[in-house]
Amino acid sequence: MNSLDQAQTAARQRTLLVALLLSMWAPLATGYAVLTSQSMTQVGDFVRRSVELVALFISWWVFRRMARDDQLDKEKAASMECAANTSVAVALYVSGGVMVALTLLGGSTNEPGGNVLPGLVIAALGLVTNVWFWRRYARLTREQYSAIIAAQRGLYRAKAAVDVAVLLALAAVAIAPAKPLTRYVDVLGSCVVAGYLLWSGAWPGL
Repeated sequence: MNSLDQAQTAARQRTLLVALLLSMWAPLATGYAVLTSQSMTQVGDFVRRSVELVALFISWWVFRRMARDDQLDKEKAASMECAANTSVAVALYVSGGVMVALTLLGGSTNEPGGNVLPGLVIAALGLVTNVWFWRRYARLTREQYSAIIAAQRGLYRAKAAVDVAVLLALAAVAIAPAKPLTRYVDVLGSCVVAGYLLWSGAWPGL
């Protein structure tokens, strides 16, 4: 944090806060979409967004705490960043494990269908938002490196990639819900979400 001046710190803190506030509606909206559809990918997306909200809160809180404590030494700062990353990794691993279990238990019997339009709209809006934040965090990282901001850059890059997978899976359900292939597309979508959660848990700072 010592490498950032006051203006740079304020800009990054505002970005983290805006990202957190925008993400607060996502689990609620996705939860509604889950109730209107029968898509495993949509369930995975709900788990994913809920976990990401926790991760964003932890990152914002740690950055805010470090920014406010002028007397914080490097060892303490590194310890706080490590603790935040560990908490996020544990949450991501647990969520990824839940998704793997859902896929294994329900993949052979799940019949995708229902109204997936809300999920498509939410995923599309999420993709636009996540690409914007990815570019924003990438620019801030190039301007002046910060471990927390660099982690957010990687998180939003992965979030955007998963949104693409969710959009494709839900589009397949919307276009051809009764086709046998659609079930496998939906299961593949949930596997992508699970894989993202596990990968992010292994390398939360990338």
